[in-house]
Amino acid sequence: MTLSQKRILLGIGGGIAAYKSADLVRRLKERGAQVRVVMTDSAKEFITPLTLQALSGNPVGDSLLDPAAEAAMGHIELAKWADLILIAPATANLLARIAQGMGDDLLTTLVLASSAPLAVAPAMNQQMYKAQATQDNLALLQRRGVHIWGPNGGEQACGDVGPGRMQEPLELVAQAEALFGPQPLLGRQVVITAGPTREPLDPVRYLSNHSSGKMGFALAEAAKALGAEVTLVSGPVSLATPAGVSRLDVESALQMRDAALGAAAGCDIFIGCAAVADYRPASSQPQKIKKSQDKLTVEMVKNPDIISEVAALAARPRLVVGFAAETQDVEHYARDKLQRKGLDLIAANAVGDGLAFGQDDNQLTLITPDRQLPLPRASKRDLARQLMAELATLLSEKA
Repeated sequence: MTLSQKRILLGIGGGIAAYKSADLVRRLKERGAQVRVVMTDSAKEFITPLTLQALSGNPVGDSLLDPAAEAAMGHIELAKWADLILIAPATANLLARIAQGMGDDLLTTLVLASSAPLAVAPAMNQQMYKAQATQDNLALLQRRGVHIWGPNGGEQACGDVGPGRMQEPLELVAQAEALFGPQPLLGRQVVITAGPTREPLDPVRYLSNHSSGKMGFALAEAAKALGAEVTLVSGPVSLATPAGVSRLDVESALQMRDAALGAAAGCDIFIGCAAVADYRPASSQPQKIKKSQDKLTVEMVKNPDIISEVAALAARPRLVVGFAAETQDVEHYARDKLQRKGLDLIAANAVGDGLAFGQDDNQLTLITPDRQLPLPRASKRDLARQLMAELATLLSEKA
């Protein structure tokens, strides 16, 4: 409940991305926030006030001159109520009106009347976003202290490709969490490896494992929320990059080693969460291997031990953290790995029974040379927050 009892006023502008706002309300409430929604007239062409009222549990504001709404909670009281005003989607027109200080509808009036932080999530056609007028308005708002969250790039509803897509609801939630939450890792450099590696057999086949990357990506999100500058070295996964995180994509263990060593030198925290293949084929065949024999023998060679190399760097990270996914004798193998590889902490977990690889839940035991902390079964996002909070404490103790 990272946004517990935080009062968030969600403003919705008139763009196709308004359909995402329903999920945004749900995600904010999941984290304990109180949500009230205000819509522009054009927003109601894309999503109904009734939908947002049902999700938020509160009446939706859409008129500056509504006697019933003013009797319940006048717009000045609503402006005072908010801990944060988040406008998502923020269209080019809405951004222009806010930048010019207009108060010609309920939403823009609330923006003028509130002292709460203001965040906007731009959403528009890529050419509208690139237009000099829009860029000038965004620059003006940023100078005034408005938080600009996004936009993302990619394919748009109109068929264009480029910047202008509203950030996804979970990305916006992460930004809100970072805005409100304590930031003990502010200015710290955190490097995280995540996902599987793929070791090629031939141009069409590879050896890999079941890692989804969810735990590593959750750690990157949690570290960013605590203020860290995060570099995420990721194997091939189908996950969106957490907001504000720098991502390096790799395929093989050797590629991950090069990227990890380059990023880890001198950082504050290194977390080896990736499921790196222990072995790779001695050679990758230049052409597809034909199914011509009943048996196929492949010579394998050991991959480098990335986290051991990181722990041995001359510019060693202040904390080096590993993961131990085991099917038996979990604590025994984890402690051995902690000592043998020179780690500061290891997160041990048993694989299977709906946990770890490919699953949304996990349970961890955090082991250091002198203590042990069990983290009961929970979502990987919740566990990531608990682990990052523990690492922030350990880092402060080493200062």
